Amino acid sequence: MSQDQSASFVLRFTQKLYQDDRGEDSVQWRGKITHVQGNDQANFSEMKDAIVFMQDKLSELTLSSVQDKSEEERQGILDKSLDIWKRMAKNYPKMVVEALKDPKAQVSQIQEQISSKASEIGSKIDIDNLRPPSKSDIHEVLDEIKTLKSMVEHVSTRLDNLEA
Repeated sequence: MSQDQSASFVLRFTQKLYQDDRGEDSVQWRGKITHVQGNDQANFSEMKDAIVFMQDKLSELTLSSVQDKSEEERQGILDKSLDIWKRMAKNYPKMVVEALKDPKAQVSQIQEQISSKASEIGSKIDIDNLRPPSKSDIHEVLDEIKTLKSMVEHVSTRLDNLEA
């Protein structure tokens, strides 16, 4: 049985430019993370604290969804869930630094990843055996397109602001 659950987070970053004790220009990034479904919030100055916040919320979601499973099944699901975070913890700091250094390159990389996945999925589809899409399928795709459009517009605006 497949069970889909969603968790959404909003990250907001604020940059503070100041002079340190030696009179040198410094920068500090601060952030606020919000769990959309529960409206819980946390402030952070280290990205690892935002990641811990997300891990906690997602662990709660995972635990609530596996309560009816056996101990062995629960442990397997939790181990797989933890694997995602291990990979993220390994790669995320590098991604953040690269995004701050060259945001346009990161947008290009995301576009390449999307194109690559689209090609990969396209090669696996057996067109002869496709069923016609239902109205709910179409609405779901349209909603996802709207979400992607909004995200791309946001990234584009941010890039324009960074360039300025």
